[in-house]
Amino acid sequence: MKQPKVYILDVTNRDGVQTSRICLSKLEKTMINFYLNQMGVAQSEFGFPVTHHETNYLNANLELAEKGVLKPICLSGWMRATRDDVRASFKQVPKLKHINLSISTSDQMIVHKFKGKLDHASVIKEMEEAVTLAKKHGAELIGVNAEDASRTRMDYLIEFSSAAKDAGAHRIRYCDTLGCDNPFVMYDRIKILAESVKLPMEIHCHNDLGMVVANSIAGAKAALDAGVDSYINTCVNGMGERAGNADLVSVILALKYAHGFEGKDVLDEHIDLKAAWKICKYASYAFGVPIPINQPGVGANAFAHESGIHADGALKDRKNYELYDFEELGRGEPEIIETGRKITAGEYSGIKGFRNVYEKLEVEFKDDAQATEVLELVRYANVHSQKPLVDDELKFIAKHPEIARKIFTMAP
Repeated sequence: MKQPKVYILDVTNRDGVQTSRICLSKLEKTMINFYLNQMGVAQSEFGFPVTHHETNYLNANLELAEKGVLKPICLSGWMRATRDDVRASFKQVPKLKHINLSISTSDQMIVHKFKGKLDHASVIKEMEEAVTLAKKHGAELIGVNAEDASRTRMDYLIEFSSAAKDAGAHRIRYCDTLGCDNPFVMYDRIKILAESVKLPMEIHCHNDLGMVVANSIAGAKAALDAGVDSYINTCVNGMGERAGNADLVSVILALKYAHGFEGKDVLDEHIDLKAAWKICKYASYAFGVPIPINQPGVGANAFAHESGIHADGALKDRKNYELYDFEELGRGEPEIIETGRKITAGEYSGIKGFRNVYEKLEVEFKDDAQATEVLELVRYANVHSQKPLVDDELKFIAKHPEIARKIFTMAP
């Protein structure tokens, strides 16, 4: 029998971009997918297929997947568990194969959010019809989300999840929507649910009480102990609504180094932590939110020692005061900062300055026509993102100009 594993399902491009007062451009969302793929993350919930301004970006990223650029990562779309959402999503994004359907399941939400529109029985019926319709449209992987699962009666949660399984769902997402579970309650509830339904569990937690990583790990452990795979939902740098979601790097470090997991090989073997430093720095730049200095693994002070006792101990043997190596997270290489003349590519760039930028990136154009085409796209990209482009973005546009053109195009 295959040993159950913990996989990472990153939701930066869905829940992360729902963080109030900040956003990502479609190019930035594409780059997040690119870095997640480099990191070996199993799945990216890459957006909302029912939302019109996402359409070109979603289709373009699925095209990148077909080309093998975004592979093997699975790109999945989020939608409400309604027939209208399913129909609209597959009409706008016809090549979509992986989805999550979400509906509220707690008494609080059913009574005070739906306001009589749905009751407990019709919530299940609505979800079943959405799953059935999604299968007819060609969905190959369907997760069903129990929103506010942590405040849902256990008997109803089992009934709802069993109905989802019978309708054809492949996973159940347990959503601690208000971040109100604690690790002990989370473990007990996920264990009961996983043993009752026998489907892989997705663990989706929020940080309202500061326990988001602990809750996510406890839920994943419960699923493993029940004999099923688990998919922890993460966001890069812990972005997300209100106090945020589970931080991608913190979750991975916990699964590798927390007592009880060492040597058990529970984490998806494709994860490459060496990509952590790069994706966290990029997300910080893209969101415009600094990485806290005490952020696990990637914070400026994560490997800093000042106390005499600590500094002495770390210099003698890093294991005295460091749980893991900074090199494992892709840290340690010097970062060069230009302090002299700097030519940048922006929305008002000319061809000579533009070509100088790309020469430094060792990107060559076959002729002036190609260079002019890419220059025009880079101008649009700067308008699109409203900030200077990083080197990887410039390289992406030069390598995939037609995909970039689709990403930048929105028609209201």
